[in-house]
Amino acid sequence: MRLRVDLLPQENLSYIDVVLVVDVIRATTTASAFLEAGARALYLTPSLESARAFRDEDVVLAGEEGGVRPAGFDYGNSPREAQQAPVGGKIVVMSTTNGTRTAHLAARSAKHVLLASLYNAHAAARLAHQLATEEVAVLCAGKEGRIGLDDVYTAGVLAEYLQIMGSYELEDGALIALTTRRTYPDPLEPLHLSAAAAALRQVGLEADVPFCAQVAASPAVGMLVGRVGEALIFERAQRPGNSG
Repeated sequence: MRLRVDLLPQENLSYIDVVLVVDVIRATTTASAFLEAGARALYLTPSLESARAFRDEDVVLAGEEGGVRPAGFDYGNSPREAQQAPVGGKIVVMSTTNGTRTAHLAARSAKHVLLASLYNAHAAARLAHQLATEEVAVLCAGKEGRIGLDDVYTAGVLAEYLQIMGSYELEDGALIALTTRRTYPDPLEPLHLSAAAAALRQVGLEADVPFCAQVAASPAVGMLVGRVGEALIFERAQRPGNSG
């Protein structure tokens, strides 16, 4: 089995098997928090305009523009807010600058797309290992076209867990991610040093960073199950080993 890590999303990337999409600060962490809060599904859209088109009584809009909640949206992209949101049984439509667009890139070719972060790292890695037949790939969202230390570190944590579960042939991106993981024993340090965290400090949302630095605190993994219009539909995956 191969283990691949792509440090940045690029238009020419293609996938053959399982992809773990990582935008740890904050989209994929927030996605797990919404699923924990009971959201029926997450619709990830490539733009704010396409998200607004889904407005309905059983739909809530969540996202960010410049790090803050866009005009007319119900929620921003804060996992702290998402975890407490009254979204039980509702569809949450999400659009963010980096994470949701990266999920769309992965979905063009991957057999399975999962939303991964430090927050759900154990559960996401277990499910990826269970589903994979040829390759597990980790696709880092980065920040506006640049590599993100926070995402590369998270990819290293996922790679560590995957190696515990099986024998993987590592390509160079995976080795880079693992080296980054081993450089920082405390996950809060690389997240705090990242450009994504700096951007949150500028808008007063730095309290989201320690939340995103929690490792394996959630069993909730968003898994791609279909599409509707411009949206990718993610639902909470069954726990590995469970039927259904």
